[in-house]
Amino acid sequence: MKDPVNTGRSGKLEVLAPAGSFEALIAAIHCGADAIYLGTGKFNARQNAQNFDAAALRQATALCHSHGVKLYLTLNTLVRQNEMHEALLVAQQACEIGVDAIILQDIGLARRIRASAPKIQLHASTQLSCHTPAGVRELADMGFSRVILAREMSRDEIAECAGNGAELEVFVHGALCMSVSGQCMMSAMLGGRSGNRGLCAGPCRLPFMPTLGQAVPKSDQKVLSLKDLSLIEYVSELASIGVCSLKIEGRMKRPEYVAAATSCYSAASTGTKNIDPNLLNDLQAVFSRSGFTDGYYTGRRGKNMFGSRTYEDVTAAAPVLKRLAQLYSKETGRIPVKLKFVVRSGQPAVLFAKDDSGNFAKAFGDVPQPAINRPLDEVSAAAQLQKTGGTPFFVKITCDIEHGLAMSLSSINSLRRQVLDDLLKQRSLPHPVPFNKTVSPPPPLSARSVLKKEKMPVLVARFANANQIPKNTNADVIVLPLDTPVDILSELSIKHSVFVEVPRGMFGSEKSTLDKLIGITKAGVSAALCNNIGAIALARTANIAVVAYFGMNITNVDALNALVQHGVSAAVLSQELTFKQMSFARLALTTCGIVAYGRQPLMLTRNCPYSAFAGCDRCKGKASLTDRRGICFPITCSGGCSELLNSAPLWLADQLSKLPPLDFIVLHFTIESRQQTADIIDAYRSGSPPPENFTRGLYKRGVE
Repeated sequence: MKDPVNTGRSGKLEVLAPAGSFEALIAAIHCGADAIYLGTGKFNARQNAQNFDAAALRQATALCHSHGVKLYLTLNTLVRQNEMHEALLVAQQACEIGVDAIILQDIGLARRIRASAPKIQLHASTQLSCHTPAGVRELADMGFSRVILAREMSRDEIAECAGNGAELEVFVHGALCMSVSGQCMMSAMLGGRSGNRGLCAGPCRLPFMPTLGQAVPKSDQKVLSLKDLSLIEYVSELASIGVCSLKIEGRMKRPEYVAAATSCYSAASTGTKNIDPNLLNDLQAVFSRSGFTDGYYTGRRGKNMFGSRTYEDVTAAAPVLKRLAQLYSKETGRIPVKLKFVVRSGQPAVLFAKDDSGNFAKAFGDVPQPAINRPLDEVSAAAQLQKTGGTPFFVKITCDIEHGLAMSLSSINSLRRQVLDDLLKQRSLPHPVPFNKTVSPPPPLSARSVLKKEKMPVLVARFANANQIPKNTNADVIVLPLDTPVDILSELSIKHSVFVEVPRGMFGSEKSTLDKLIGITKAGVSAALCNNIGAIALARTANIAVVAYFGMNITNVDALNALVQHGVSAAVLSQELTFKQMSFARLALTTCGIVAYGRQPLMLTRNCPYSAFAGCDRCKGKASLTDRRGICFPITCSGGCSELLNSAPLWLADQLSKLPPLDFIVLHFTIESRQQTADIIDAYRSGSPPPENFTRGLYKRGVE
């Protein structure tokens, strides 16, 4: 086990609470959050939350800092080329306000911010799908000081990521997406609202029925809906394996939920074993989906992890709301302040104050008078000075009072209020991070390009297995899974250019993945398709050319340049871009392409919904889910994960002349037979019209 990393305040784990509104911000502060994350504008992954405009963000930052709480800004969506300037303005504003960190998904935006503001802390969003030690190291090398790990990881997988150059943040409570974050296109494809753009419509919460490729009667079964996460029992263990921050999901949830969750995890983070059971019950009542799950963390995946929001769940919230609102109605002192009260004959009384950040204040009061009855003593003075209710302070008091003098208690109270107000004012002052918008990132080192042809795009055929390859295929490049036997790869490489595809999910399999990559270097394999940052690092280590595949979500030239800097030789652009939005490819320093055919993966999940409800033994490669309209979505499995595919294949064979300037196209075969793959490759060579059931994807209609 790696050495634990613990950077929480006062030696404890950081409790990171969500705030989708100002009331939720207050709830988080008053209930013990060490840090709060929130969004502003259109570049945050919860655009439907109330969020914070520029003035409110400044106010929120000042309030957090005055109360000893850090503030992290979520700038965690994909950024299109024409939006980069606007996104950078948001980052500049955040630096001027003095936020403590910016949470990012887009590695192009991260590269630009790093160049303009090298002192700002960058946190890699869970939308970057990082779930391996190599991924953590790669993101650290890109300038991220913290990585928010994928929610699907087990205890041992999290532990392996510790000590790799970046702090680790882990989701411990709240909603679980069915798909690995950053790898879901379901809302975008089915509803035109992208989860990568902060507008997920949540179609996974609708009814779906496990089937074997045939239409079935309507069902209300929700096999893509997981229970909410709860790791309250494992907080001390998380600290021991190297986690530094406990993240609570919930920017779309009400303040009472934020108060309950923050209170529970704040208590747990300090080592409190006996958390009020009534509060734990209230936490489940205020929001859950048929209870909670710890299935990913414990490795107990399966049907027990699934659950949906029932009528009973909804009605359970009402009775506890008033009680939970009381949790944040008053503030508890959390910032230590040393007070020194000096009273001398013939001189104004003076109160000195110093907080834990070194801020200093003093206030002068009335000149004390000779005592007629009872003189002022340390006990009575301290009784007034320790009345810090309504402030974030608790005080340690030293008194130096000359005997025989008297002062009014109201005068002492006034001194206390003056120095504490002064400290609050000092603490709330912004501490800007320098931001130079004229600085550009250094150009990436040149990299060899693959998949380039003079007159027409290279045709890349990606197969799910070798049995799909036509006998006399005329594809320019053949791509097979990494676990394809070496002798098959070697034989194919005699006549064809052969690539391999690294699994999109490498949970717990980094070592075996690297071993396979090293093992195929003598099989004539030219490159590896990589869907996440960890896979890129492994392919580079194995000295294999890297092609960034669609899972890398490339939407701007800065992201391309960041990947070229890390060894990428070719890149597949995001499937959420229109052809017009791909114009930045002309500026690329590497070859670019798109997926032009295939049943596009809508989800990557570590908990197969068919297996959980119907069993693996019945699947035989024909599993699917059927929605409430009777439409079937196939499921494929590999590398310990499953993919939910679109019901209709993407078809662009008749549109090739209308594509933007690209170097290659990918035909992404999944469930097709050998004859079907042969016919489709021929169709793309001849420009044939589409079949009866097809989609143009998002390339023309776009996505919000």
